[in-house]
Amino acid sequence: MRAILDERQWQHDPKHFMANGKILPNPEQPKRIEVLRAGAEAAGCIFEAPKDAGLGPIAAVHTAEYLTFLKNIYRRWQYIEGASDEVIPNIHPARRSDGYPKSATGQSGYHQADTACPIAKGTWEAAYWSAQSAITGADIIVDGAQSAYVLSRPPGHHAFGDLAGGFCFLNNSGIAAERLRAAGLRPAIVDVDVHHGNGTQGMFYDRDDVLTLSIHADPDRFYPFFWGYAQERGEGRGLGYNLNLPLARGTEDDGFMKALATALERVSLFGADVLVVALGLDASIDDPFQGLAVTQDGFARIGAAVADLGIPVLFVQEGGYLSDSLGANLTRCLTGYQTAR
Repeated sequence: MRAILDERQWQHDPKHFMANGKILPNPEQPKRIEVLRAGAEAAGCIFEAPKDAGLGPIAAVHTAEYLTFLKNIYRRWQYIEGASDEVIPNIHPARRSDGYPKSATGQSGYHQADTACPIAKGTWEAAYWSAQSAITGADIIVDGAQSAYVLSRPPGHHAFGDLAGGFCFLNNSGIAAERLRAAGLRPAIVDVDVHHGNGTQGMFYDRDDVLTLSIHADPDRFYPFFWGYAQERGEGRGLGYNLNLPLARGTEDDGFMKALATALERVSLFGADVLVVALGLDASIDDPFQGLAVTQDGFARIGAAVADLGIPVLFVQEGGYLSDSLGANLTRCLTGYQTAR
């Protein structure tokens, strides 16, 4: 399987993270690249660098205003006397229809949903090349490949069209799906990350040309809290084109696979001719977030079930944090897919 990675993704090295009011080390560490690369190579992946497709494919789903913010905010932040090393919001608008300030502090609150997406010197460069990796992966599928794996880091599925959040800045899976759609394909996105893909949902919520589905820990008591409920089905032209399948905390392999079967049936009935798998590995029983309890065998079953659809698949890396089984979970998923084909 061809795989895409750009070494500039190492430049994003976030330090700040807050949980339950306590400042902790950020789990989205650069070392994830090393572990995930080894896991993909163990499944037979051969890595290559992405091409630079420019900002057009990114701006197809992200606003120019937001991209201006992301590209320039770290430089602007340096002019604030006594500012922190990373851009971290401390105030948010009550409604996103409220005024748009000129202040760097105010704009950080407008464009960053939480404190889990600190922006430092290398963040824009890493996020840009993470997105370019997803674009190149999509192009590989357009050119006729049946599958490809994209090691995108930082991840993307919590990024809306104009809002960062939850370790995410540019929505790699959404960018890839839009690239595939623009090439004349009919894409669906199935998100198997333990956290709901709220940014991806928001990006396509009023559209009927990209189907979005997410299997995740119930947000009633789990991040992202405000999105991911079963009643969220889309709006306008998009009504009925979004499916959320929240699971009880601690759900194991069989429960996850039952939800995945429901999601993949919807993909088939949508008439999708290409699938983007937003491949979060943090549903693992060993993941630090402890939301679900999918085993290594479960990840192999996920890969095999996706293969049974019989359509091209682009795997785009989302979450999955440092644990003893992180690399093995990726190996098992990709091997399960390739064995079942």
